[in-house]
This record gives sequence, structure tokens and C-alpha cells, in this order.
Amino acid sequence: MNESPAEGKTYSGFVAIVGKPNVGKSTLLNNLLGVKVAPISPRPQTTRKRLRGILTEGNRQIVFVDTPGLHEPQDALGEFMDREVYEALSDVNAVVWVVDLRHPPTPEDEQVARALRPLVGKVPILLVGNKLDEAKYPEEALKAYHALLPEAQARAISALDPKQVAALRAELLALLPEGPFFYPEDFAKSDQSFEEWAAEIVREEAMKRLWEEVPYAVAVKTEEVAERENGLLYVKAVIYVERPSQKPILIGQGGRKLKEIGQAARKQMEALLGRRVYLDLEVKVYPNWRKDPEALRELGYRSSLE
Repeated sequence: MNESPAEGKTYSGFVAIVGKPNVGKSTLLNNLLGVKVAPISPRPQTTRKRLRGILTEGNRQIVFVDTPGLHEPQDALGEFMDREVYEALSDVNAVVWVVDLRHPPTPEDEQVARALRPLVGKVPILLVGNKLDEAKYPEEALKAYHALLPEAQARAISALDPKQVAALRAELLALLPEGPFFYPEDFAKSDQSFEEWAAEIVREEAMKRLWEEVPYAVAVKTEEVAERENGLLYVKAVIYVERPSQKPILIGQGGRKLKEIGQAARKQMEALLGRRVYLDLEVKVYPNWRKDPEALRELGYRSSLE
């Protein structure tokens, strides 16, 4: 049994979760923490910014750093996302490299392996073959991934299997070096602000319901959060798209699509907050925001180094 921090030594460290887009990194983080802090959708590149998830068990604390999928960037947003990965790897105590066992390695997986090579011998690297429950040839796939970085410690799991996730959690807790906690024991599971959290929930629900290029052109910014006298929490968020032609797609006929996005996001917020929420959504056009570094900063995509 872990001793409490008041009784003696404490152990803590940063653990980066990395991999190419859409391999289940955010799902794994949420299940390691036991609560949803990261957005999830079937679309690649749902995660755009680093997100810290905090796990404290007894005298041990892991600060997980969920990262965007490493890929070949096509615009300023893509370049920002890749920088987020490399910055996350600059100061960690361990790395969880997540791969998809349903498929063989791709050039993007090779890119991740190259990014991790400088850490070999410095910190533990755990190669986690995910989606074991769906893979036809998991052993062969895991061997192929392991060949990209033989120094990594490989294992196969499903991020949806509680027992397998618990075993990985215990393994990571055991790797921590001695050191003080980075966050108080009773700190929330994530260091996101409420405004960031609410915006990500809205963007997640939008990405689930939009097609082709439109979901990737969506950014969300929370403009206002206020307590109402009737006990409602009022949340005003603006959904930005890049072109005027995308606006009616997001709104939908008679406002149906936007209403659907708003209802789903509101239900998530109410379930996680345990209170009633009034979610007010507006759609605006911000031309070519993904290509404009200044626009990225305005919409909340800021490097921690800035």
C-alpha cells in the first residue's frame, strides 16, 4: 500500500503520451485517469494542444502530457501541433508511445520513432500497442513497431479494457523518481481552464458531426462564463470556420446541425459538472485561421514557450 505524502517520501514525474494521429492516445489518457479530460472523436488530429492530466495515488503523482498526433504539417496549425509534441518530450521521466495494432507501421510511426530515439537510455519508453481487441495479427504488428525502436519496452493492450489499463497505470507509477508533487493532492484531474475545457467539448461534438474538410477548419473559443440567478451556468462559445461556405454547413438546415452540436455538448457539460448549463453557440468566419500564426494565438493555440 502507498504511504501518504505526509508520512515520508514522495515520487513524481512527467509522462508524455505520443504517437501518430488517431491511435487512441486521448482515450488511453482518459482511462488512465478514470475521468474524461481530453476530447475524443473518430477524426484524426482531434487533439491539437498539449493537455496535462494529473494522477495522484498515495505518495505517487504522474503528470501525463497528452500530445497531438505527430505528422507532416500542411499549415501553421500543423506546425504548432508538431512543436507541441517535441516540447512535451523535452523534459519527461517516461514516454508512452501508442500505436495501432490493426495496421502495420506507417511513415508517421517512423517519424515518431525518430523523435524518440534521442531519449533512448535516458528515460523509459513504453511501446503500447493499442486496439488489441480489434487487431487480426497483433503479435506480428507489435513486432513490426518494436523493430522501429528496439530499445522500447513493448506490450499490447486495449485502452478500453480496465484491467489492462490498470496494469499499465501501476507500471508507470512504479517508474517514478523520488521528488515532490507538482500539484496538490486534491488538485483537479487536468490543468485546463474551464474556458478551454468547454471549448474542447464543443469542438469535439462538432468534429463528430461534420465531414470532409469542415471539421478540421473548426476552432472554438469560450467568450463568456457567468452564473445566472436561476442556478444556471451560462456558457457563450463561438465556433470559427475558415470560409463563408462552411458556415451554413455547420449551422445546417433550419439551424438543425448547430442545435445538435449544442445539445450534445451541453449534455456532456451537465453530466461532468453535475449542474444545469445554458450553452449559447455562435458561428463566425475567420478566414484561413489555420495558416495564420497570429490567428492561432488569438484562438488559444499558444506555445508554452511564448
